[in-house]
Amino acid sequence: MAPGNGTAIQIPSRLPLLLSHEGVLLPGSTMRTSAHTPRNLQLVQNRLLKGTSLRSTIIGVIPGSEPEGDGEELSQLHRIGTAALAVQVVGSNWPKPHYTLLVTGLCRFQILHLVKEQPYPVAEVQQLDRLEQFTDKTSLENELGELSEQFYKYAVQLVEMLDISVPAVAKLRRLLDHLPREALPDVVTSVIRTTNKEKLQVLDAVGLEERFKMTIPLLVRQIEGLKLLQKTRKSNKNDDKTTIAIRPFRRLNQIPGKQFSIDAEEDEEDDDVDDMVMLEKKIKSSSMPEPALKVCIKEMKRLKKMPQSMPEYALTRNYLELMVELPWSKSTTDRLDIRAARILLDNDHYAMEKLKKRVLEYLAVRQLKNNLKGPILCFVGPPGVGKTSVGRSVAKTLGREFHRIALGGVCDQSDIRGHRRTYVGSMPGRIINGLKTVGVNNPVFLLDEVDKLGKSLQGDPAAALLEVLDPEQNHSFTDHYLNVAFDLSQVLFIATANTMATIPPALLDRMEVIQVPGYIQEEKLEIAHRHLIPKQLEQHGLTPQQIQIPQEATLEIITRYTREAGVRSLDRKFGAICRAVAVKVAEGQHKDTKQDRLESGEESREHVPEDSKMESVSDSAALALPPEMPILVDHHALKDILGPPMYEMEVSQRLNQPGVAIGLAWTPLGGEIMFVEASRMDGEGQLTLTGQLGDVMKESAHLAISWLRSNAKMYQLKNSSGSFDLLDNTDIHLHFPAGAVTKDGPSAGVTIVTCLASLFSGRLVRSDVAMTGEITLRGLVLPVGGIKDKALAAHRAGLKSIIIPKRNENDLEEIPVNVRGELNFVMASSLDEVLNAAFDGGFPVKTRPDLLNSKL
Repeated sequence: MAPGNGTAIQIPSRLPLLLSHEGVLLPGSTMRTSAHTPRNLQLVQNRLLKGTSLRSTIIGVIPGSEPEGDGEELSQLHRIGTAALAVQVVGSNWPKPHYTLLVTGLCRFQILHLVKEQPYPVAEVQQLDRLEQFTDKTSLENELGELSEQFYKYAVQLVEMLDISVPAVAKLRRLLDHLPREALPDVVTSVIRTTNKEKLQVLDAVGLEERFKMTIPLLVRQIEGLKLLQKTRKSNKNDDKTTIAIRPFRRLNQIPGKQFSIDAEEDEEDDDVDDMVMLEKKIKSSSMPEPALKVCIKEMKRLKKMPQSMPEYALTRNYLELMVELPWSKSTTDRLDIRAARILLDNDHYAMEKLKKRVLEYLAVRQLKNNLKGPILCFVGPPGVGKTSVGRSVAKTLGREFHRIALGGVCDQSDIRGHRRTYVGSMPGRIINGLKTVGVNNPVFLLDEVDKLGKSLQGDPAAALLEVLDPEQNHSFTDHYLNVAFDLSQVLFIATANTMATIPPALLDRMEVIQVPGYIQEEKLEIAHRHLIPKQLEQHGLTPQQIQIPQEATLEIITRYTREAGVRSLDRKFGAICRAVAVKVAEGQHKDTKQDRLESGEESREHVPEDSKMESVSDSAALALPPEMPILVDHHALKDILGPPMYEMEVSQRLNQPGVAIGLAWTPLGGEIMFVEASRMDGEGQLTLTGQLGDVMKESAHLAISWLRSNAKMYQLKNSSGSFDLLDNTDIHLHFPAGAVTKDGPSAGVTIVTCLASLFSGRLVRSDVAMTGEITLRGLVLPVGGIKDKALAAHRAGLKSIIIPKRNENDLEEIPVNVRGELNFVMASSLDEVLNAAFDGGFPVKTRPDLLNSKL
């Protein structure tokens, strides 16, 4: 750039061209643009970065796009461009190599012809804007005085409508006072809200008169728009001015810098000031409680005084943004139609009467009282019975948002209560994060696997849940990150667990426990045909016209291929069947296509030699016909697809010799039948117990052998040598199969007694009888738990009779009616009654001589 006459700008006659697709650069304005295409990269690397003179920093900016390929020819270039000064170049390698340029427009130029295209385009140019013409004020006043004065008045009117305290607006006011009037159309057009097409039209307006006439309507349009906004926001004029002042400057070419600014750092500060104003407005308009609002206002004042370079600046700003996003008073309206809720629950889940009844009770009370606190429920049951899915159905029934929090393996109390903001990387807990995600303050929160919470040096999360799940405390739940109270009383908490044994008593006391038992065969059959089979058909792209699974096949899968309380394994079996049928269907379609091709090509192969013709005929004969639709899954198909049955009715085979009895056990996975086996051999009177038994079960075995030894004469029980002392020169071995599974509990006492009585009497225990109950040293049978799950397990195994303690008679009401009708329940209060019911024909007892009555 050489000095010319007066203040003239003289650009080089040849300029390297930068193709910008991000916006239109006008003289007097500043713009950030990205250089990532091959030619633009070469321009930056070979010209801007290697140049040492001021002349090397002058480039021509042309609106348009460059081909991505390096060898592709340039398309038709725009004939008018802007000579620009490269003020700043910043490079980066992520996500791909590129440079960001800060360029300031100098003047217009016209491309005469293109000198070269590689490695970057260079053109012969002619300068169009010359500042010499601005010095002749006499001719200017005669020709453009009226237009320039009109433009200046509109520009001043626009600035006066904005908030002059905003730095960007103050800078524009100074530019209006100090820049020559002839430079104002370009500068103001780059500042106000205009499209790239309108800016391109201003760029093409070479004559000053044409340029003034084109930009005045744009100014008028902007002024009218601001007037309309001010009319609609009269209630808060100061905030309106601030908001209006922000919009025109932030939307310039969709880039962070201001078009008329050369100082990039000052522009970024203006952006931050504008964002702070918006954040403060959000805080004031949010409906947070008074204590939280005071904390936010205090933090906002600190943030304004804080330099951006401080690490605490980002932490405070994130905290304020979280406080604004939390749903302090936003909630959804509950759907209180009980009849529609009952229909929806019945459609989503079969059985589960207790759960449905509790949800409908909540809806009924909610109709009578609007400010009802959300209940805290805990669904306890084996895996696969639908505890998690019923929580989602509850949210759907109530019309609320649903959020699931998986607590399995959580061992840090900060996951529940959050971290204090003094720590690096602090964040709120899962409860507050969940509320932020759903955006309302009355969602349904599912706390999944609450029985699998851990404990570590970072605290006990189960203890942190005490405040969350306490109806008397959760109206003022305080997260460590927020450090202000948040009301959780409207949240409906649903916890799920497999067992109550691992839940701390204090936490269990705060929840309303609802037992979710396993399904019986009839319920599984209904669930399979209502939900599981249609779901698997949809997932595998099959239709009922292609596959049919009759109820007989489903019943066989339930009884011989699965043995569980829930339906997860059953669902997987249906998935395996659908995959096998999908293969058959796909092969049938492929064979149909191939057969059609063979038939269509028959005529074209008339002149083929005989050998090859015979070979093709044999190939076509080998093509089997496609399977007939629908494919019926029967007993033979199940064996081919799922293999041999995994569970057989082995009860009668295992009770074909003395010393074997069937007990009933409860596990977190549901009820199970348990075999107890005993054998005796010559020895020194030792009792051996195997099968990974706990201390309680070992004590039950010692109790059983002690009671039998003390009553051996009454029941005529003898060892191999004929002695009533059962351990005289005799060793007894008790084994509980499934040796890899840990077992414990007192309920196997009656089973051990029956097993040993069978061993020493030589009689077989009835193969259709199972039993459960705790024993005492005096022969009493005490009550145990899990009667319903144990009865369902016996029913699944095909047993007909169950011996239970008499004091458990009330528990029979929880057992489904059809199961009670198919099982014979024997109530026993003593071991005499147990033995009589366990053996065919009873267990004979030698009558004792009548005792003499005391005369004292």
